[in-house]
Amino acid sequence: MSHRSRWEYFRAIYARYRQADRKVKQVILSEFCANTGYHRKYAIRLLNGPPPGRSQPGQVRRRSRSPSYGPTAVWVLEAVWETAGYPWSVRLKALLPLWIPWVRKRFRGVSAEVERQLLQISARQVDRRLRERKQRLKRRRYGGTRPGALLKHQIPVKTDAWDVRVPGFSEVDLVSHSGNRTSGEFAYSLNLTDLHTTWTETRAVRGKGEAAVLAAFEEIQAALPFRLLGIDTDNGSEFINAQLGRWCWKQNIQFTRSRPYKKDDNAHIEQKNWTHVRKLLAWNRYDTPEAVEAINDLYRNELRLWMNLFQPSVKLLRKIRVASKLRRKYSEAQTPLDRALASEVIDPERAAELRALPQRLDPFQLARTIDRKLERIYALADRRLSPSPSVASRRPVTF
Repeated sequence: MSHRSRWEYFRAIYARYRQADRKVKQVILSEFCANTGYHRKYAIRLLNGPPPGRSQPGQVRRRSRSPSYGPTAVWVLEAVWETAGYPWSVRLKALLPLWIPWVRKRFRGVSAEVERQLLQISARQVDRRLRERKQRLKRRRYGGTRPGALLKHQIPVKTDAWDVRVPGFSEVDLVSHSGNRTSGEFAYSLNLTDLHTTWTETRAVRGKGEAAVLAAFEEIQAALPFRLLGIDTDNGSEFINAQLGRWCWKQNIQFTRSRPYKKDDNAHIEQKNWTHVRKLLAWNRYDTPEAVEAINDLYRNELRLWMNLFQPSVKLLRKIRVASKLRRKYSEAQTPLDRALASEVIDPERAAELRALPQRLDPFQLARTIDRKLERIYALADRRLSPSPSVASRRPVTF
């Protein structure tokens, strides 16, 4: 019996079943189950439920709705998403207003209606429109950190959660570029992210000697738009040493370390290790001075501007437990620059320069320059000791 036949049979006997007495109901129910193949309990729920309507269930006519976002808007959305390094929907929605002036210059056929669609699209709709593209775009290695024993017990372990209200307190980590082999000397990326603003600075060093790491710290400190107040590192010997300890003491910088083998203690920098280093340079091996200089040329210039001025991020505000589920409440997506300026700790003259900087820089041009520099960096990788095939996570976008 087809679905439509069962439904018509159900309509025919419904009224008779409701008006019959107990014994007759049992007969009708047995006959109904035998003819339709329904389970007896399901048949009872149907016959004791609301009366059947005139139209067959599952065939309710729905109002046709024209698409809210045209193909041009979706195409521009995909282009911005790829150029911005594939951010998730909430961050992509937040960066669209920042990028709209440059969208007008890059896509001259974009109309006011397309701009309106891009500005009003929700994060959920972004996920829906990009789902197919994400499915088409569909590796992890551990570094060689060795614990440092020197001065280890003189540097306090930070176990409480970060609750900072001003910029300057940061997490730091080294990301190795050793490829398939950790022997010999190769490049590392020293990554520092500020907890309050999410401002991130990165520098490459060859080897992880104390002097090289300290020189990278000094360069990063000079590049930050605010004063460095504290650093929290892992227990590697590149950090737990007298040279870095004396430097922090002289600069009045708070120096703490995480618990050994507890990566979650430094969750903020672990996330930036992916977005700012590994996602760009992959797992290739870089072991020459030329490669280190090429990587630093990217870190010191376009990448820091692109990430800190044009890439909004969200911050976890609190966690709420509802029954067995844990719900997370996030802040509004903002760029690191916006948070730094809102803190009002930056020198007014420097703050004015930073406010004017995004108006002079084209994020699309920055992205193209980053892609060109990445291609040069990939060419300097040691192919023999790099994973095969060597494929970068970011792909250049051509306009």
